[in-house]
Amino acid sequence: MLAYPNFDPVAVSLGPLHVRWYGLMYLIGFCSAWLLGRYRAGRPGSGWTKEEVDDLVTYSVLGVVVGGRVGYELFYDLPGLVADPLSFFKVWQGGMSFHGGILGMSVVTWLLGKKTGKGFWGIADFMVPLVPLGILAGRVGNFINGELWGKPGTVPWAVVFPDPRAGGVPRHPSQLYEAGLEGAALFAILWLYSAKKRKYGAVSGAFCLWYGIFRFVVEFVRVPDPQLGYLAFGWLTMGQLLSLPVIALGAWLLWLRPAPTPGAGE
Repeated sequence: MLAYPNFDPVAVSLGPLHVRWYGLMYLIGFCSAWLLGRYRAGRPGSGWTKEEVDDLVTYSVLGVVVGGRVGYELFYDLPGLVADPLSFFKVWQGGMSFHGGILGMSVVTWLLGKKTGKGFWGIADFMVPLVPLGILAGRVGNFINGELWGKPGTVPWAVVFPDPRAGGVPRHPSQLYEAGLEGAALFAILWLYSAKKRKYGAVSGAFCLWYGIFRFVVEFVRVPDPQLGYLAFGWLTMGQLLSLPVIALGAWLLWLRPAPTPGAGE
């Protein structure tokens, strides 16, 4: 069993302004994507300019934040939203959905694909290797906040989280599992896979497939959101249910979809 570090969720206080670690993790995620994107754009034959990367990251911030918030309210807390529509704007209370963020980013990707002529998958294939380090940062932020913990466990690295709702028992640090799999491991897979030229949409397919698998597996040791609980069979969570179409899309892009021609309106 490991003792939970006594984290202060507020990283910096400047008078009435409080900067929280969770917000800083989002900033770190977007900055890492920007730096990696500019690095990739600078390589010979990338087809990208650094200015285009700047635009991509700028629009991505909007897509991730709005999509993540909308996804959480629709997938995880629809009754609460119906009871209090203004709760949508109470972002300081938490509540972001990665699957909603994917939908938000899909809208951004489609718009940029039309604007730049690169096509949807042309934008997506360049973008997805930049995403996992942001996921890693976000899950570390969840751990610092002491939220989204796992089920009780007897593993040597189990953690007792200070939140009274955690029951004072050792639990799987599922936030760190997700940081390691959906963050570090997924980054390594995509960075290596995208180093060679692939068919249009294949890199995006690898992202969907492996993210969906990693998320589905970790959900077995993660406590489901209390307002939802298990959806079926005594183990199926909303996170797993939302990951199934992501896995299916990844498999289709990698193995079943014909290879389209770049610039053909994809």
